[in-house]
Amino acid sequence: MSSSLSPARVRTAHVRMSGVHVSFGGRPVLAGVDLVAAAGDRVAVVGENGRGKTTLLRVLAGDLPVDRGDVVRAGSVGVADQQIPPVDTVGDLIDLELTAVRAAQARLEHAAQALTDGRPDAGDAYAAALAEAEALDAWDADRRVEVSLAALNAADDRARPLGTLSVGQRHRVRLACLLGAGHPVLLLDEPTNHLDASGLDHLTERLRAHPGVVVLVSHDRALLADVATTVVDLDPSSDGRPRVHGGGYRGHVEARRAERARWEALHAEQVAERERLADDLSAARNRLRDNWRPAKGHGRHTRATRAPGLVRAVHRRQEALAAHVVAVPPPPTGFAMPELPRDGGTAVLRAEGATVAGRLVTPADVALDSGDRLVVTGRNGAGKSTLLAVLAGELEPTAGTVTRARSVRVGYLRQESEPVGRRTAVEFYDERVARSGVPGPALAELGLVDAYDAHRPVAELSVGARRRLDLAGVLAARPHVLLLDEPTNHLSAALVDELTAALGSTPAAVVLATHDRKLLRDTNSWPRLAL
Repeated sequence: MSSSLSPARVRTAHVRMSGVHVSFGGRPVLAGVDLVAAAGDRVAVVGENGRGKTTLLRVLAGDLPVDRGDVVRAGSVGVADQQIPPVDTVGDLIDLELTAVRAAQARLEHAAQALTDGRPDAGDAYAAALAEAEALDAWDADRRVEVSLAALNAADDRARPLGTLSVGQRHRVRLACLLGAGHPVLLLDEPTNHLDASGLDHLTERLRAHPGVVVLVSHDRALLADVATTVVDLDPSSDGRPRVHGGGYRGHVEARRAERARWEALHAEQVAERERLADDLSAARNRLRDNWRPAKGHGRHTRATRAPGLVRAVHRRQEALAAHVVAVPPPPTGFAMPELPRDGGTAVLRAEGATVAGRLVTPADVALDSGDRLVVTGRNGAGKSTLLAVLAGELEPTAGTVTRARSVRVGYLRQESEPVGRRTAVEFYDERVARSGVPGPALAELGLVDAYDAHRPVAELSVGARRRLDLAGVLAARPHVLLLDEPTNHLSAALVDELTAALGSTPAAVVLATHDRKLLRDTNSWPRLAL
């Protein structure tokens, strides 16, 4: 279904950021961001976890002041962040997200009454109120919300308490509201995390049809490829500044690859030149030392006369080395998958006829041997997460059996992070390693959590950084079986590519439950279990 909002009604939609800098605790998060987006532009914001993607959306939403720089917004803004507002029912959430629509309708009714009463300037007030309501297409907003609720498989009973809904259901209700509210500017933070295939199709269609401005943070590479017209890249660059790439997501990937190659070449060239200068200095010092050492059959006078020239040569090389600064920083390291074990036996994990009342209705059969691969698919509510929890031993099946080889270690990555108190990231990881009873790599060796986040309390980490830590914690025990529930949620596209390649070659058995269309394509050769 295409949007009923007319491009003419949102032609004033506009966002602009100029030289925006934001720091937290003295640590730069956004450094010199420039962005201009007008009606019809769909901007993807990409970057590794913790690079400031969510911060950029908060700045555009007006929720976070900048340290310096300018931010301009034109048109009402709808925001889908990673936190659900604290309201009681589905209807309350719908009304909250349609606040602008309700207010525009109320102002139009008031202006119409004023016009009927013949009040002074009532005509101008009515024209302004009408234009505002038309910009939001306010009369059709509730119908658009109902259409999106159905398309996203979200609860549509307005009296239903939010507390009775799953996290995914709550996010889908809120997303449906925003897609129907008609805001000229949409700011979406990871909107695909709880969508199945049909929901992803609906979201893609609505974003492509949206006549205003869309600014999108998503790990879903298929969505970015389908909708993005421009990409803001917050990942590290050779000069430390963000990049803005045109040509859609494909243009961004090509530009990023070319820039990375130039960065690596420049850094290697500068390092090689410094090494050459250091070698020259060492050689000059050796010549100076050797010429001052008396040798048999030679007069000291000759060596003494050569000394001043050699000293000058050493000084020149010292100055050249001091002047040569490696101005191009080394490119960041990527994800390093630890060596996971292959179980000595064959049958590592079996489930026969496993069901869970009300959650996994169709009996599931799974047989995993060392090195096996399996992708679990199905609509939201089909029981994918339930099946993984059963395989992990965290949920007892109502019927059927689950058996695991005695020596097998199972690593289970849940969809949602668990509370961990005030421990730092490295303390959390080290505890996981100690609990596993097997030696594991240091947290820094995995390339998942940077040095700054490693020593921060886990509760203060971004959602993406916490997801990386969860993955590190699963790998800490060097499991024989990896059970990964929506593993791409909140992870950057670059990390997902690295993780996908690593999962394809690890000797451990791997089970994925995912809606990620790119990941599904990348694992197309893996066996499927459709629920």
